[in-house]
Order: sequence, then structure tokens, then C-alpha cells
Amino acid sequence: MGIVITAVWIAGGIGYVIWVGRSAGEQLFTLDVIGGFLEGAFAPLAFLWLVIGLFIQQKELAANSEALRRTSEQSEKQTQAIAATEMNARQETFFKIRDSVYQQLGGVTGLLYTSSMGPAGTGLMSVEEMDATFQRVADGDHEAFARLFLTKSMLEDVELADLFFGTDIRSRHTAHFMQTFDRLRQLARNCDVDGIIESSLTQNSFGLLYRLMRDNRPGAAESA
Repeated sequence: MGIVITAVWIAGGIGYVIWVGRSAGEQLFTLDVIGGFLEGAFAPLAFLWLVIGLFIQQKELAANSEALRRTSEQSEKQTQAIAATEMNARQETFFKIRDSVYQQLGGVTGLLYTSSMGPAGTGLMSVEEMDATFQRVADGDHEAFARLFLTKSMLEDVELADLFFGTDIRSRHTAHFMQTFDRLRQLARNCDVDGIIESSLTQNSFGLLYRLMRDNRPGAAESA
């Protein structure tokens, strides 16, 4: 549009000069007259292209702003994708660690249960039952002894504090269990912002057993 207006304006100016020249006859144009004419003729064109330049610059700025916005959105998406990938990697690592820790907790609860209920304790669990339950733990049922503890906790004549802390050996096994479970819960917090993984830990047999140990440890009643 600017080119068209410029072409029309110049063509009109040339036509005007020709028409004035014919009308003036032999009159000569002085330099002052020519300079004034050119100044008046090209001033509107200069203003026109100044305005066009401003519009072009504004359009380029808008395009640059849109490009920056898209780049920012893309960077944000990439950041979110990287964060999600990192979180998935943490969760995969956690579940591998959890499986290993469950094996350890299964062995600790087995030692604790046999110390309290086996031949060295109350004798309510025979050697054959101990061997069978340990075999279940070795086959992947790591919470077998934990479930036995939970079953015993439902009996009114069972002193849970004695089961967990009645001897030095039991106290060491219980402390080992609680420390290991606390570390596992901390790992769960670091890889799950919604708390779903930690909640699943606290609701399984190991989590419920941990709560019993915590509530029946020496001095728990006074601190509560």
C-alpha cells in the first residue's frame, strides 16, 4: 500500500510539474522554487514511510514477543518433562530399594517373633512352624511374621511391650526394624509429592507393626 501511494504521489507530482511548466511558458524555475516544491512534495511521503516503519516495527515486536512466549512455554514443558522423568527414575529406584528392604525387614521380624514366641521365648511357636514361616519369607512373603505379630496384638492377654522390648535382643531387633522403616519412609517422601507411596507403606503389615512398636516403646505413654 505504501509503494502504491508513493507511486501515485510521484506520478501526480510529475504531472503537476509538467502542467505548471506549460502554464508558465518560458518562465524559468529558480533553485528556491524547485527546493520549496521538492520539500513540500516529499514531506508527506517521508511522514507516510515513517508511519509505515512504525507499524512494521510494531508487527516485528509482536512477532518476537509471540516467539518468546512460545519458547517460554516450550521451555516450561521441557522442564516439566525433565522433572517427571527424574521423579519416575526416583520411584523406580525406590521400589527396587523397597524390595530389598522388605527382605531385610522380613528377616528382622522373624528373629524378633521367634525370640518372643519361639522355644527361647513363650514356646507358643514350634521349631517346625518357625522353619515353615521362614521358608515363606524366603519365597517372597516377607510380611509373614509381621502378620503373626498383628494377629497376636488382637489378643487381650498379650503384652506387646514385652514382645518388642522384653529383652535386650528384642529391643535391638525392634530398634533395627524401626530405624530401617523410618529410612524407607523418608525415601518414599522424596519420590512422591502426593504421599501415596508413603501411605501405602504405613498401611501394609510392616507399617502397622511399626505403629505398634512406636506406641508400645518404653516412655511412649508419658510422651503422648
